[in-house]
Amino acid sequence: MAYSVSQFRQELARALDDNLHTRQWHNIVDWLIIAMILMSTTEIFLSTFDLDPRLRRVLLWVDIGTLIFFTVEVCLRIWVAPLINPKWSGWRGRLRYCFSFYGFIDVISTFPFYLQWIFPLPVMAFKALRTARVVRTLRIGRYTKSFNLLSDAIREKRHELIVSMQFLVVITVILSLVLFFAEHDAQPDVYHNGAVSVMWAFAQYIGDPGQFADTPPVTVIGRVIACIVGLLGIAIVAVPTGIIGAGFTDAIENRNRKEEVAEDAAKLRNGFERKLDRPTGLQVVPPFKSVDDLKVRLDMKSDNLRDAVSHGPGFRIVNLAAAIPFEEGQYVPDRLAIEHYPQNRPYGCCIDRGSRITIVAPSNMIDPGLTHFCFYLAYIGGFNYISREVGVRAPYKTFYSFSSVDSVEGLPEYAADLRGLMSREGAWSLTVLVASGALEPPYPTNVHLNIGGKKGDKRTSGDDLFVKDGAVYETFYNTLTEALARDLDLTIDHQEYHNTHSANHFLRKLSFGEDANHIVMRVEWKHLLWSQKRLLLARDVAESLCLAILGTGLPPVAPELKQKAIGYDGYPDLGA
Repeated sequence: MAYSVSQFRQELARALDDNLHTRQWHNIVDWLIIAMILMSTTEIFLSTFDLDPRLRRVLLWVDIGTLIFFTVEVCLRIWVAPLINPKWSGWRGRLRYCFSFYGFIDVISTFPFYLQWIFPLPVMAFKALRTARVVRTLRIGRYTKSFNLLSDAIREKRHELIVSMQFLVVITVILSLVLFFAEHDAQPDVYHNGAVSVMWAFAQYIGDPGQFADTPPVTVIGRVIACIVGLLGIAIVAVPTGIIGAGFTDAIENRNRKEEVAEDAAKLRNGFERKLDRPTGLQVVPPFKSVDDLKVRLDMKSDNLRDAVSHGPGFRIVNLAAAIPFEEGQYVPDRLAIEHYPQNRPYGCCIDRGSRITIVAPSNMIDPGLTHFCFYLAYIGGFNYISREVGVRAPYKTFYSFSSVDSVEGLPEYAADLRGLMSREGAWSLTVLVASGALEPPYPTNVHLNIGGKKGDKRTSGDDLFVKDGAVYETFYNTLTEALARDLDLTIDHQEYHNTHSANHFLRKLSFGEDANHIVMRVEWKHLLWSQKRLLLARDVAESLCLAILGTGLPPVAPELKQKAIGYDGYPDLGA
């Protein structure tokens, strides 16, 4: 059931993405919405006439029908908003969507009308509600390029428009005060204070429709100023028109460029076709693609590829030189590549599979290869998954160690989701990090486990440690040690080379349940990223967790892991 609901949400999000050039049934949804908007607008127009009571009853039913239709549509838009843009995740994100331009139009033109059936309203309030129906017409702007181009042009040139209008206002005020001093002696009954002269000047700009400034200046200076104000009246129209005209040109160029970048981003996504991982037999997204390889395969220039990565979402450029161990005197040249990552949250990705085990990845955005390894570790084991994929990378503010939750953008939402995953009884988390790369030397062992102790602390449980159930942890450690030695000839250690005793460690900063247990695992970069058996390593870790904590073997292989596809598309729980 969860699968079908998730799939339905994804399909619905695509149908409500305001794109008239999608699959056939998606287009039918778009054109149906447009038809209902036009029908509602026609009903509003016809209701202004003196019509036969029978026809007016028909219009009433049309009004009720369109109201019900738009209510369902707007509710569905709010429901799937996080799939259209991750920044609208959670109830706060959905609230932000409701106050976005089109979101606010959706809400204000739909939900207030139910007030007339719930509360007795004054006549003026009732008329205001009826008038607000006209706002529905603006909803068609989602589908019209001309409307969007106008809004884009104004948005692009808003600073120039503000500066020009400020200049004209200041000049007009100065001229108005000069006009007052010139006319006050000649017409004291008319120009008895500065407000009158200011009102007179601004009235000229709008044609003085109220005839409240119809007394012209009579002095020479006053008439000169009147001529200047007349010229400014031309400028107050011509200047914004010229600015908006230039904005139109820029908006059209930007629109064409965005379409080109969107096409390049689609090509880039196709470059991450799932490939067969021979050691496990799974079809998986490549952990990375080199920049040079993509430029050749996709026939794209460097600038186009960079813009496609920025457009994304779900792509980033990484330097694989950081994943090569440091050796004295060795120079490691830059090796640029592109990673593809799943995203369904503003900070990255969160998947709740209802498991007691959660794979935590707080450093994916900065460490190449972690996303690929952690995502498939969680998928193979059927575990929950939470990762940080989005944020400023320089200066880097980590989710792994911090002074306060509010000190890093996205961290409060990440912390709330992690607490939710760890709130169930008997919860365990495995935080995955990398080791032996960049400026860090290689260690004698390949996998390092830590549970909150200082370097060299051999305890397996304790009040100051992350693990409360030492027996289960020891079972996991021994099971994983045996599996890695048997399948991959790798070695493991317990709190031998790394310290997790810091007071700023996220597992100490965030409050979890009393019976929650946490393990921090660092994997040698050579085996996490460069080895052809990296997913075999992930499978061994997943199986060891299942055996030690759940008392079962690995769950059946998910069908998506056997299917050819593009990137992370088609994984049902990414939209949950």
